[in-house]
Amino acid sequence: MKKSFRGEISVAPDKSISHRGIMFGSIATGVTKIENFLMGEDCLSTIDCFRRLGVRIEQEKDRITVFGTGTLKQPDSSLYTGNSGTTTRLLCGLLAGYPIKTTLFGDDSLNKRPMKRVIEPLSLMGADIQAKDGNFCPLEIDGKERLQAISYTLPVASAQLKSALILAGLHGDGTTLLTEKECSRNHTEVMLRYMGADIVTKEKEIYVNPVERLSPLELKVPGDISSAAFFIVGALVTKGSQLVIKNVGVNPTRTGLLTVLRQMGGNIKEENKRIVSGEEVCDLVVSSSQLHGVTVEGDIIPSLIDEIPILAVAACHAEGKTMIKDAGELRVKETDRIFAICEMLKTAGVEYEEEKDGFSVVGTEHIKGGCYESFKDHRMAMSAAILSCLSEEEFIIKDSECVNISFPEFWELMEKVTK
Repeated sequence: MKKSFRGEISVAPDKSISHRGIMFGSIATGVTKIENFLMGEDCLSTIDCFRRLGVRIEQEKDRITVFGTGTLKQPDSSLYTGNSGTTTRLLCGLLAGYPIKTTLFGDDSLNKRPMKRVIEPLSLMGADIQAKDGNFCPLEIDGKERLQAISYTLPVASAQLKSALILAGLHGDGTTLLTEKECSRNHTEVMLRYMGADIVTKEKEIYVNPVERLSPLELKVPGDISSAAFFIVGALVTKGSQLVIKNVGVNPTRTGLLTVLRQMGGNIKEENKRIVSGEEVCDLVVSSSQLHGVTVEGDIIPSLIDEIPILAVAACHAEGKTMIKDAGELRVKETDRIFAICEMLKTAGVEYEEEKDGFSVVGTEHIKGGCYESFKDHRMAMSAAILSCLSEEEFIIKDSECVNISFPEFWELMEKVTK
């Protein structure tokens, strides 16, 4: 049934910042307090891992207190990271610099995701990480007291890879220089500098110096723009919509979707812009808009990589053709998201073409109902839910509970704002 989006909401807390608040608070010396923490499955996996590493972490609703001692202890069992690539890859960089032995493993989906991109540069720093077939979990990490500083150019735009190397660089024997070809999200650099780390960024170069002590955090987590994205697109593509989304993080390395949607003709306003815990935050006001197709490629892709599934939904509503290029990284997410997006478009009866590093979509006024496969990928399930608002026909979304990975309140908010 076609719907519109009206009202005022707050979306799920930022997943990237929630993860990092636990991790960095755990290795700081002192008490870190986190407000508005994301109680999604991925972030709860991070809490569980650090408790097993000997960190006292208290939880009261969405408030977390981390009692950091500046060190980590030998766990008495393997660390289960669930579906969280962030937890797994950042732990590789972090644990490589502590003299303990650990094993990381995840669920079936995570155990198929490539880890060589992290293992290879960490090995250059002297890390000892053994992986299944040299690339997959379980990962056995034999940590060292001190790692070697390196100069390294990141082959892919990946905040997880960059963050792993930054964390290892904190335990280096000198200055580690990381060079990005394209800028990825910078929450790690922002937060660690906030805690007293010696990290200097010059354009696409990041200089990381060893640190003896990190100060604890007072962190208020903003709303996740990746979660807000579903409601932004929902309001743009449905008639009669006027939606206010409060307290959304708009870190410039994360706002590529807003840029592209505005290029497509989207009416999105930013109000009450401010800095909270070192991050840019604002309220977004979104209205129904007539969109038109665009080509999305190049440097902007890393700043909207997680939002491409919902961008495909916007493209379904846009006049003409939308083309997504240079997004091959989507092939190694929770699922092969290029394939998954094209399967969603096929079910919807939308004209599309799949490419190795992207896809194209031709907008239409008719979206078919049917049984939509989420591939147990939270972003695919939520994208299909927004697409259903453009159809008069019945939608069934398989394994829709997978949204709990990042946005447990998604279905409740959908019910609240769709009329």
